[in-house]
Formats: sequence, C-alpha cells, structure tokens
Amino acid sequence: MESTLACLAAWMPRQRWYAAKGRPPALRLVAWWDAPAVAGAESDVGATFEARVRTFLVADDGSQPSVLYQVPVVARATAGVDASADHIIGSPEPGTTYIDGPFDPAYSRALLEMVTRGGAGEGPDAVAVGQPIRTVAPDGVARTAAVLSGEQSNTSIIYRGDGAMPIICKVFRQLHAGLNPDIELQSALADAGSTHVPRAVGSVDGTWPGPGGTPVSGSLAFAQEFLPGVEDAWRVALHAAARGEDFRDRARALGAATADVHLSLAELFPIRPCAPSDRAATTATWHRRLGIAISEVPAIADRRAAIETVYARATEAAWPPLQRIHGDYHLGQVLQDPHRGWVLLDFEGEPLRPMAERIQPDLALRDVAGMLRSFDYVAGSIRLDRPDRGEAVRDWAQRSRAAFVEGYAATSGETGDEDSPLLAALELDKAVYEAIYEARNRPTWVTIPLRAIARLVDGPARVG
Repeated sequence: MESTLACLAAWMPRQRWYAAKGRPPALRLVAWWDAPAVAGAESDVGATFEARVRTFLVADDGSQPSVLYQVPVVARATAGVDASADHIIGSPEPGTTYIDGPFDPAYSRALLEMVTRGGAGEGPDAVAVGQPIRTVAPDGVARTAAVLSGEQSNTSIIYRGDGAMPIICKVFRQLHAGLNPDIELQSALADAGSTHVPRAVGSVDGTWPGPGGTPVSGSLAFAQEFLPGVEDAWRVALHAAARGEDFRDRARALGAATADVHLSLAELFPIRPCAPSDRAATTATWHRRLGIAISEVPAIADRRAAIETVYARATEAAWPPLQRIHGDYHLGQVLQDPHRGWVLLDFEGEPLRPMAERIQPDLALRDVAGMLRSFDYVAGSIRLDRPDRGEAVRDWAQRSRAAFVEGYAATSGETGDEDSPLLAALELDKAVYEAIYEARNRPTWVTIPLRAIARLVDGPARVG
C-alpha cells in the first residue's frame, strides 16, 4: 500500500480538486472499497483487459485541518494502457497501471449501476451503498459516459443513451461526515415539485473509520437529471453584456426563481429567529475577513473606517429569520432552460467551509448578495479587456442588479431595496473576500472587487 500512496502523492497535487496547492501531501490510507470487476470494458486510454475498480479514501494530513479525499481508480494491465494518455495515475505495482476512475468505463458503469439500481461495494474498513431515488430508464439501455470539463472541487460524469433521460453524476472528491447538502436540498426541492432544480436520480453513501476509529458516514456521489444543450447564466449574461443587450427581464425572472426556491426551502426545512449570537458570529466574520484583506490588499486600508460603518449600520437593522440557502450562489450555478426557465444547481455550499457550517440555517440575503456580485463580475471581466466599454457595462450591471432585486422582492414579499443595510453589508463582505481571492490567484482581476468596495462605501457617483 505504500507504493500506492506514493503514486497518489505524486499525482494528486496536479488535480484541480486538490486543495493544498503548493504544499506536498502527507497521505494516509483511511479505507477502501471495491466495486464488482468489469471484464472487457474498452477504455479511453487504450486498454481492453479485465479491470479492478477500487475507491481509496485518503487523508491528507499535510493540510490543517486534515482533508479526506475520495480517489476512485481502475487497475488495468500495463501492457494494454497508453501511458502517455491523460488521467494516468501511475504504476504502483509491476505490470499494473492505475487510471483515474471517472475517465474509465469500468468505474463509470459500476457507478451508474449503484446510483440507478442500488447495490454495495465493500472493502477493509469501508462500505459504499447506492441509493436509487427513482427509475430513470428501462433496464438494458446502453449509455455512453463522458467527464464534464472545467470542474474543480468535484468530478462529474455525464451519461447519455437512446430513449433514456441524460444523467449527470457528481463524484465528491473531498469527503465530509453527514449528508451532503447538494443531495439533501436538491432532492427535497425536486420531490416537492420545484421546476427550478433538476430531478434527483440517486446517490452513493459511504461509511469509513472516523477519529478514534468510530464509524463515520457521508456522501460519495449524487446523480441527477442532466440538461443538455443549455448554457449557464454566466455565459448568457456575459454574451448579453458584451453585445449591449438589455438583460432586465431575464434578471427579474432569475430573481423570482431565486425567491421561489428560498420560499420552498423555508417550507421544507426548519427556520429559526436570528439570535444575538448569530449576529455576533456573522459580524465577527466580517471584521476578521476585513483584517486579512487589509494585510494582503493594502488598497483597502484607506476605506477601513467606511467599511466598518457599513457593517455597523447593518448590525443596527432588523435581521430576518435564518433558513437553509444555496450557500455559494452566482451566475455559474444557474442554467437557462428554454422550457423551464432558470434552473439552480450545486447546493453544496462554499467548498472550503466545514460541512457542519454549510448545513446550518443562514440569511437568505447571502444568496442575493452573491448573485449581485456575479452581475458585477460580468461587467468587470468585460471591462478588463475593453476599458472603453467601462461606462456601458457598468450601467448594464446596475440595471440587471436592480431588476434581479425587483424580481426577488415581488416573489418573496420582501421589500425590494438593493441598498438595505444588511444586504449592503453582505455584499461588501463578499467583495472583501473576493479581493483576498483575486490578490492571491488573479492579481489583474483585483480591480473588480476594489471598485465594488468603493461603490458600496462611497456611492456609485464617486466610482469610476
């Protein structure tokens, strides 16, 4: 097993879903489980030999706190594998090559079987059980599988077949104890008849040794309806802004869809009043993040007092009850379906937040603030390439933001006020977070959140 861990340690840091970039991993095998072997499955890396499908649960103790990863692999005879192909993990054993599971049909077929028909895979100290939610196609339908490109924290496989509903199955790479909120919230919304989420298909749950050897259960994968041939709202909005198209009607409809989902979540899950301790914890987070931002983005320092004034104004305002929310809401999390309108995806919450925090009731306005920032990013990204379009795209974003809030207010019954103290503080905190992120990862983009901070504390008339 040491050779397997060494092989994974060399491969994992190059993957988009690996969290501790720039730091060598310190891997520890927690458990593994096997799926039934698939013989004769032709692989996209050139192998046609019997495959062993095994999923490793590996803790990286080089991160603080430690991160648990799910790494499905397909072991094939090295003689039949193109070693230069993508998604080759390596050869921990002579004569055997490991392939990243989602990119091999042996794993993708075993996974589809579990999420649509159930079944279990077992191994030392681990067990995985598929939980079908509903039948999606007649037995015997052949499906092709392809991995969705561009994801970061997870890996998704798209299944298509004649006469069958297309399915997308998300393989969670970073594991946490408990039911993943993406499964919990989307399944509940779909079962309640919401047209604003895809239909749920099935999931895979696992049990593995936790701290002290106590068994821990959590979510391994989630399958749902796939909507082919549609664009996410980021691309739709970006194209509209670039062409100078009026986006207000679509933004208003998106606001209404967002409010409808919030109303449904408030009916399906418990809500509770916002206690003084909740206010204190939220405002403490704002100030802690501001301190980090000032140390890493000096341009924010001159506006510290003005930012704190916005935060103080919010603490004096009335706060609504707390409820379950999306938690990581932006234009990239929404699809525009020509028949169903706006469809919301990925209710997993912020990937870097602990799962225990993601499943707690929160302020619905946090999702609203996230979407307002996303409209701002559309305009800001265009402005980076076309400075001469600055005023035009700024006006486009302002109109779209206002229409989104109008649509949200009309459906939710809340007063439509883009300048409400609480919403302004939540958006400002989001912009402060973005400034930290951009300074660390995309320094040329840091002007986008910096302009937003200036607008939110000084007013739009004083921001160029």
